[in-house]
Amino acid sequence: MLQLSFKNRIALNYIITTGLLILVVFSVIYFIVKHTVYSHIDENIKVEIHNHLEEIKQKEGKIILIDQEEWNEREHNTVDVNPVFVEFLDLNKKIIDKAPNLKTQTLEFKDSVEDFELFDAKMGDHSIRQVQVPLHIKNKKIGYIIVAMSLEDSKLVLNNLFDVMCLSFLAILVLLFFIARFFAGRSIKPINAIITTSKIITRDNLKARIPLPRTRDELYTLSKTINNLLNRIEDAIEREKQFTSDASHELRTPLTVIKGTLEVLVRKPRDNKEYEEKINYCVKEVDHLNLLVDQLLLMARFENQRQNIKAESVHLNALILDVLTLNSEKINKQNISIKFNAFEDYYIKSDNFLVITILRNIISNAIKYTNREGEVSILLSKQNEKTICTISDNGIGIAKEDLEVIFNPFFRSNSTDHPEIKGTGLGLSIVKRITELLHIKFKIDSEKGVGTTVVLSFNDTLKTLS
Repeated sequence: MLQLSFKNRIALNYIITTGLLILVVFSVIYFIVKHTVYSHIDENIKVEIHNHLEEIKQKEGKIILIDQEEWNEREHNTVDVNPVFVEFLDLNKKIIDKAPNLKTQTLEFKDSVEDFELFDAKMGDHSIRQVQVPLHIKNKKIGYIIVAMSLEDSKLVLNNLFDVMCLSFLAILVLLFFIARFFAGRSIKPINAIITTSKIITRDNLKARIPLPRTRDELYTLSKTINNLLNRIEDAIEREKQFTSDASHELRTPLTVIKGTLEVLVRKPRDNKEYEEKINYCVKEVDHLNLLVDQLLLMARFENQRQNIKAESVHLNALILDVLTLNSEKINKQNISIKFNAFEDYYIKSDNFLVITILRNIISNAIKYTNREGEVSILLSKQNEKTICTISDNGIGIAKEDLEVIFNPFFRSNSTDHPEIKGTGLGLSIVKRITELLHIKFKIDSEKGVGTTVVLSFNDTLKTLS
């Protein structure tokens, strides 16, 4: 099957639509002309019938149809312009009299046609328009009169009109095809620009963009949408490169520390206390490395959208108590005051593992960044049929300029001011991804030196990923 180009398909569809419209217009014109011509002929035939019926006479008991002098006075013997043919028949359909212009020819009576009905017929090789009417004298039927007019000139005009329309129709279609093809080619230039730009875009070359058309039409919207898509792809790849680079660095750091510590231990014999101290230090670095790997794997699952959401009833009160129990050693060590207010049991429909991951990251951050003998407040409440979890601390806080970038992987605010506080910089990034995945509203407010407040707004039902 022949495959047409997009430009030719546009032109073809255009001329098909336009051709049908022209065909309808030409058909209407033709039938209007035909109706006008036939109406004029029919009107003339009716006038002739009326005139001839009035000329029928009865003289001395004999019916006189028309005098010879009257035949000669009429122009029936001319066949140049609108000749009128007249023929009189008796009741047996035999010819009584006829117009001189018929000469040797006769008009045929059609039994299948009703009286006074106009119809097309043939007189030899000539086309005529004919009507047959009964003759009455004093309400007595005496025969028939047939009146006909030539259709040759009318047929010639109509045939010429038909031929001209057919030739014009074909010529217009061909002309329209090339005109439509020309303008279609100009219209799809932005598509050619999209194709050209797409061919030069690779993973290592994402800077090229499609030039936007001057007219703000559908192609402008398409080009702008593709450019926005390219921007997102470029940002995603840049984030991937940055993430890979940061992950490599973060993984290399604890491995380098562990290797350096162990190399120091094997250089010379040391007492048991020093061995125990260095080994415990390495164990902490391994724990930190395990945490980092776990978080990186979790991030990778979110990036690939392979995390299966398991919808179940989640008891928020119990989850918060579990997280506080896991952090009890840090709480007691720093002598931090925990205020947990929940006046009833709060249940939501969500993924238990993902929700506890959110709470562990936020609550552990609140505890980690709260000063010694500080306070962490957790409040569960209902608002507009949503379950609200508010977690506040009076810790070191986050600078305003860092609030926009704290969700970037490996970013840690105030890390240089507080080197004693360890972390991977992945916690809030993971929380952000999970809340988006579960359609949980996540808001964070903070002021440096004052503290941080995180508000989580849970839906009662779990929405599926779009």
